[in-house]
Amino acid sequence: MDKSLIRNFSIIAHIDHGKSTLADRILEVTGAIDRKHKGDQLLDDMDLEKERGITIKASMVRLSYKAKDGKEYILNLIDTPGHVDFTYEVSKSLAACEGAILVIDAGQGIEAQTIANYYLALENNLEIIPVINKIDLTSIDIPKVKHQIEIVLGFKDSDIILASAKTGQGIDDILERVVNTIPEPAGELLNPLKALVFDCRFDAYKGVVVFVKIVDGSIDPKTQLKMIHSGKIYKIEELGVFKNLQYTKAETLTCGEAGYFTANIREPREILIGDTIADVKNPCKDVFPGFRKLKPLVFCGIYPVNPGDFPELRDAMDKLKLSDASFVFEPENSQSFGTGFRCGFLGLLHMEIVQERLEREYNLNLILTVPNVVYRINLQDDSTIDIDTPAKLPQQSEIKETFEPYVSLMMIVPIDTIDPVCELAKSRRGTFQSNEYLGEDRIKVTFEIPLSEIIVDFYDTLKSLTKGYGSLDYEFKGYQPMRLVKLDVMINGTICDAFSSLMAKEKAYSRSHALVSKLKSIIPRQLFEVAIQATVGGQILASEKVRSVGKAVTAKCYGGDITRKRKLWDQQKQGKKRLKQFGKVEIPQEAFLEVLKI
Repeated sequence: MDKSLIRNFSIIAHIDHGKSTLADRILEVTGAIDRKHKGDQLLDDMDLEKERGITIKASMVRLSYKAKDGKEYILNLIDTPGHVDFTYEVSKSLAACEGAILVIDAGQGIEAQTIANYYLALENNLEIIPVINKIDLTSIDIPKVKHQIEIVLGFKDSDIILASAKTGQGIDDILERVVNTIPEPAGELLNPLKALVFDCRFDAYKGVVVFVKIVDGSIDPKTQLKMIHSGKIYKIEELGVFKNLQYTKAETLTCGEAGYFTANIREPREILIGDTIADVKNPCKDVFPGFRKLKPLVFCGIYPVNPGDFPELRDAMDKLKLSDASFVFEPENSQSFGTGFRCGFLGLLHMEIVQERLEREYNLNLILTVPNVVYRINLQDDSTIDIDTPAKLPQQSEIKETFEPYVSLMMIVPIDTIDPVCELAKSRRGTFQSNEYLGEDRIKVTFEIPLSEIIVDFYDTLKSLTKGYGSLDYEFKGYQPMRLVKLDVMINGTICDAFSSLMAKEKAYSRSHALVSKLKSIIPRQLFEVAIQATVGGQILASEKVRSVGKAVTAKCYGGDITRKRKLWDQQKQGKKRLKQFGKVEIPQEAFLEVLKI
């Protein structure tokens, strides 16, 4: 393979700017799929992605393209997510590329994640091709969007390509720019094998499928591989490329190419994303440093409803981590739910997606506890600990000072909505930092704000205030002092640790009243009265009661065949299966989900 004819590139953009549709049109133009059998978002192969209309997992495909210069090029395309919670997918995909197509919506213009992804590409020294997408829409102002790109991102007018992924306009121009401006991969064929692990998936038949980019040397099925960071040695079972949306075997992969291999790997924990692969007989001298590990920002507990499903949950999480390296977890015990896992996520959407994938793909029934951020505590003996769960909070007498994580929050909003947006940020304890005008009708405003204030409903509220035109991105900045308290919920005098949470003291009163009111409306009436109380340090801040029901389901049966009573009992039994059990009180599953939204 002549590496001068290889181009490795990603498509990056803000969410819903048309990345996946653009990838579909590129697949069509290059002949990777039959136009008669085309579908929508072909690289989004999960049902969850199609239902939500977002890309969750980066997807790679190999294409062949005959350019206007008469040469046939090999294109390795990676379609990436756009939501801030999946930034890690973007960063590890860019590490396997030499260029990126930056897509900007002609109707929306530059948004927060557009800028964030642009700087990610710059950090990886990639050649960036700006594309204005959706030019087929009515009532758009292309000169205004071009002006934004020139001012904010520094491109020239001649650099910008106009395209419509829906109609196919401009796709040929994009592909020609890819082969003409994105550089060929670096590396030498004669050097010892050096390859980067940039992605993994689990296949029920193949086991662990490892996606690699060959930087130096070559690899063939006879090569005995060594993972440098993990120290594991493997014998290749199958080698190939992901071509035309299917696994295609190959005799060899040479420097510059991207492909996959399987080696009968059944233990997902053995593979590290960002690891360096070398030849056992002729190892390379230098190795990749590995991808920068992103620290989880949101933590919650995940438990199986049936304690006997714990082994299946552990196996499912190991497999899921292969395709989502930013997801972290460790075993944990709860007084209410038994054995489960303490899990870390990059955001609330990331948490929802992981929960749905575990339940759908692995047929599990799960309980999630209230999400928390990581707080830092200085103890009286001058030691420092980080806590991500209320159960780990020390006694008040042992605490010297508490700190909470802050982020730098960047929002891009219409100018006429700046007042309510700033009021929203200030009501969430945000501190104004700066603003910058992006053209005539948009402004970028930056706040420093506690992470705990934005992880739940901040984004939805921002969208409502800006009529859908607002966007945000955030970056972890550090810790600042605050007064931390633990809010407990007691049901009939017993603490339900699934509802326990850590928060700023000034938020405890309003949160406790909202919490008990929500639980009162969700918890069904029992055969006995249920008392719901929210407490901080033993002091009751809010209390509600759920009245008891008046009769049993068979109270109306005074005689007749026993089968009538059995039918009613069976109906009652089926209803109870849908409820989560906590002590003597039945708590519906939706209660655990609704509490997350308060």
